[in-house]
Amino acid sequence: MAIRFDKLGVVIAAIAGYAAFFAPFATFRANRIVPGEGRFILDALPAVGGPLLLALIIAAIFVALLKTPLAWRLVASVAVLIALALAIGVAGSFLTPPNNTFARISPASGFWLLIFAFTLLLADVLTRLELSPFVRIGILLVAAVAVGALLASGSWDSLSILKEYANRAGSFWAEARKHVALALGSLVAAVVVGLPIGILCHRVEVLRAGVLNVLNIIQTIPSIALFGMLIGPLGWLALHVPGAAALGIRGIGTAPAFVALFLYSLLPVVANTVVGLAGVPKAANEAARGMGMTDRQRLFGVEFPLAFPVILTGIRIVLVQNIGLATIAALIGGGGFGVFVFQGVGQTAMDLVLLGAVPTVSLAFAAAIVLDAVIELTATSRRREAVA
Repeated sequence: MAIRFDKLGVVIAAIAGYAAFFAPFATFRANRIVPGEGRFILDALPAVGGPLLLALIIAAIFVALLKTPLAWRLVASVAVLIALALAIGVAGSFLTPPNNTFARISPASGFWLLIFAFTLLLADVLTRLELSPFVRIGILLVAAVAVGALLASGSWDSLSILKEYANRAGSFWAEARKHVALALGSLVAAVVVGLPIGILCHRVEVLRAGVLNVLNIIQTIPSIALFGMLIGPLGWLALHVPGAAALGIRGIGTAPAFVALFLYSLLPVVANTVVGLAGVPKAANEAARGMGMTDRQRLFGVEFPLAFPVILTGIRIVLVQNIGLATIAALIGGGGFGVFVFQGVGQTAMDLVLLGAVPTVSLAFAAAIVLDAVIELTATSRRREAVA
């Protein structure tokens, strides 16, 4: 019987094999800013733990490499991810010298590559299983609860990223609120402004090219440059318009960051509104006209509901984009997780960088999964209504 290899499994096996045997699993630093020393799996874990983890990884590599049943691949990926999450906490405790409060232990490239490889395997399995939107959201919630439980258990307290968090717990949640407010607030503003502009561009064709070209130009401006360009005008408004400063409009801070994110958000919202409305079947419009519907009734009763999944796709793009871009707002005093990223870069403290980067990536990932599920549910609902 011929051995059959899985194409994606070959890539996963190559990444996991390199990460397990040739890349450091954890990094030891005498303090938070000095260069670290890499520790491989066998060196980073107790005598029994290292070989057990390697044996599990090797078994999972073979499961990924060969064309095995989806159930095997699911179990292998979840088992390795759980083992890695527990092992890195054990490595933190094992590598930290007794009564040493200065040493820092952090996950190294091997750990992150292993997480990437087996998350890729898990994502491939879930895609092949074609799970319903509710099941995907349920899996996301289970994963969030599992990570929360692991953090609450104290298993990772010896890791440097948790030590950085412990020193900044109050400011972390304050910046988290600012980050979410910037991302969601600019999205809401873009939807409120962008939907009418998109509807207008759809109805008045002569405006379409000009409006979309202007929004395309804004989208090509680098984020830092756009933040800088807004400092002057907003600073002038704060000085010369009564009440502007009281409303929070200033040359630096949240205002220019909010405006920049709003401007970046307009193109996906407007473009997807135009595309969605243009994709409404002519037969649906003709049937609505035959029923005596006015233009306004057709827009809100027929066209907009049918175009909604496409419009929602634009909103998904904006939200994921804004969660990432809000990090740069810290450069102009806008706050958010970028505060920790840029403090870490300035202090050459990479674990402080991770304190800002990891929640940003996690938020973007969760937002993408939830909105993908909502889009699928909406599209399915529209198809059922069309069939009915």
